[in-house]
Amino acid sequence: MRVLWLLAVRDLRQAWASAGLWLPIAFLLLVASLYPFAVGPDAALLGRTGGGMLWIAALLASLLPVDRLVAPDMQAGVLDQIALRGVGEELVVTARLLAHWLGFGPPLMIATLPAAALLKLDGATIMTLELGLLIGTPALAALGLLVATLTAGLRSSGALAGLLALPLAVPLLIFGAGTLGDGSGAAFKFLGAASLLLVAITPFAGGAAIRAGRE
Repeated sequence: MRVLWLLAVRDLRQAWASAGLWLPIAFLLLVASLYPFAVGPDAALLGRTGGGMLWIAALLASLLPVDRLVAPDMQAGVLDQIALRGVGEELVVTARLLAHWLGFGPPLMIATLPAAALLKLDGATIMTLELGLLIGTPALAALGLLVATLTAGLRSSGALAGLLALPLAVPLLIFGAGTLGDGSGAAFKFLGAASLLLVAITPFAGGAAIRAGRE
């Protein structure tokens, strides 16, 4: 557990040092600022469509740091040095998943508040949106990290990772946006199940991908 925490803190510090934590927040606020110019200032229209747009922005924001999650450490031999110290790849991926989510999940949820105000969302919609992001952002982090491990050894890995992650994230986007208009709570359950599944399989699939890339 101590090794997991040390690795997560290291990854989080590196993200802070590279200003990577601010990119998703700035991206979300920029999209929320520009969206009213695209659809017009109609408050009713913004209220109906703004929540779904923020889910799309959150998905795209989660992909911004993908090219820096695994590839730089793999190319520099950092992952090999960690493996030589007896730390398994699954533990490394778990720590990186924790750091990646802490780096963009909670800050993104905070940035959603001013973004929701720009889009004229009401209080109930904001609460539903925040709860959905709390459930769904771990899945977005897991998906981004999983794709990053699969493409770490390839050229133009960042662009390729985005192309791979976007189709795979469609169910998350459907369930996440569906929570905004679902009174039964079924969308929350599907979103939670998808999030748990991705978080559970990412350490094992990501660890296997890192080992395969080393060979």
